[in-house]
Amino acid sequence: MQGSADLNLWRLSVAPMMAWTDRHCRHFHRLITRHTRLYTEMMTTAALVHGDVAKHLRHEAAVESPTALQIGGSEPDEMAHAARLALKWSYDEVNLNCGCPSERVQRGAFGACLMNEAGLVADGVKAMLDAVGGQIPVSVKHRIGIDRLERYGFLRDFVGTVAQAGCKVFIVHARNAWLQGLSPKENREIPPLRYEMVHQLKSEFPNLTIAINGGITTAQAVDHHLQRVDGVMVGRAAYHDPMLMADWDTRFWGAGDARDGRYGPEGLVSDDWRLQIEQHMVAYIERETAEHATPWAHAATHILGLWNGRPGARAWRRVWSDHRLKDRPVAEVFALATRARRAAVPASKDAPV
Repeated sequence: MQGSADLNLWRLSVAPMMAWTDRHCRHFHRLITRHTRLYTEMMTTAALVHGDVAKHLRHEAAVESPTALQIGGSEPDEMAHAARLALKWSYDEVNLNCGCPSERVQRGAFGACLMNEAGLVADGVKAMLDAVGGQIPVSVKHRIGIDRLERYGFLRDFVGTVAQAGCKVFIVHARNAWLQGLSPKENREIPPLRYEMVHQLKSEFPNLTIAINGGITTAQAVDHHLQRVDGVMVGRAAYHDPMLMADWDTRFWGAGDARDGRYGPEGLVSDDWRLQIEQHMVAYIERETAEHATPWAHAATHILGLWNGRPGARAWRRVWSDHRLKDRPVAEVFALATRARRAAVPASKDAPV
């Protein structure tokens, strides 16, 4: 099996997800997978120009890397400024969002509506590339089309135009974005998935890095797509069931030994390993609370899928989700959650958890 150094850097990644993939979530995910590429939530260029930069960009680069900063904007000068900040704050990539269909994003004239402005996207990409001087890559995440426009030629021409500006990495959500009539959630579910268009894109642009995104929820599906494209980006499946990522380093990166204590005799992720991750997160949250006054509930919300499928998981989640405990020390909440999980095990053996 190839070592990770021989594989495309975008071979496997976790998607940028608003209100989810913050630095606390990324710290948690990095405890599970060392090599998978992680993405921030989308940061608007306006927020990075006029807002609290440290609040938006502070992260543990040495722990999180490789991590990409995703930005949303349509002004090349602001994009260039954001790219310089990505470099300054030790991100490994800057990614332009051309796929979000929300009304708020449309009002800012960026996101998916930029697919109608390939020339503007190309100008922004060139500005970002000039700003970082080749020190980190600039990528674009986009849809296969917008509204009812489902011609492959539209997708091909968008990618071709942006590639001419120097972009080498495209992450393609294999659905159209409907700019009217659907919520962001519906835009992730109703427009049909058309993976074949992304596969065709890679065939037509063999020298570009093409990663696919959308509706990919199993390791088997990842394997399938990696036969046709350079990389796979997984979104909500990885967030809700984080143990999906437990074997990614070994299976997809050829790195380390998947049986390093994380698996039990039946080939399932061991309870001992899950507990170690939970303990690491408790220690991390204690540091965050002490150094940055971070409420423990804000950081802990990302770990609620840690015990999915194991006896006592429901009782455990109930404790971590109990806002009546929000003023208690996080170590005390951890102890209560562990006690609740273990106490529920006998009653849960034959019942879903």
